[in-house]
Amino acid sequence: MCPMSRSTICEPGALSLRARALRWLARREYTRAELAQRLAPYAPDAAALDAVLQECAARGWLDEQRAVEGHLRRRAARFGARRIQAELGARGVDPDTLRQVQQRLQASEVERAQAVWQQRFGRAPADARERARQLRFLAARGFAADVAQRVVPRAIAAPAAPDEDA
Repeated sequence: MCPMSRSTICEPGALSLRARALRWLARREYTRAELAQRLAPYAPDAAALDAVLQECAARGWLDEQRAVEGHLRRRAARFGARRIQAELGARGVDPDTLRQVQQRLQASEVERAQAVWQQRFGRAPADARERARQLRFLAARGFAADVAQRVVPRAIAAPAAPDEDA
């Protein structure tokens, strides 16, 4: 039996699954799927891994909703709903929670896109090429095309050059 854990067998000098889980959870919030993926190489079997995950959840150390909220706090001001949903999906968040997140993010999508655009550019594009660049920037940040179209102003029309013949 490992001296650092009551439930997991480990080799001398190695951290137990529980100790590894606590070390990672002390740094940031993880979803259950993320933590399972990180712990899997160190688990002697699936039962030991599941036991550690169950214990972490039962003690309140592992909370899916808290992990989602933390991710939203860190990323929502800089990225659009599509990108955040993709990131959460990659972290193993369930589809129901993803739908709720989508609804929350869409409510503030235009305001967040406006803030991102203002911070990056702050002025209307000089021509169509510059406007396209600004639209691509917002699309790369995960904002929907219709939102980007509303946020980025039309290009400033260049004044016509006076005719010298007249």
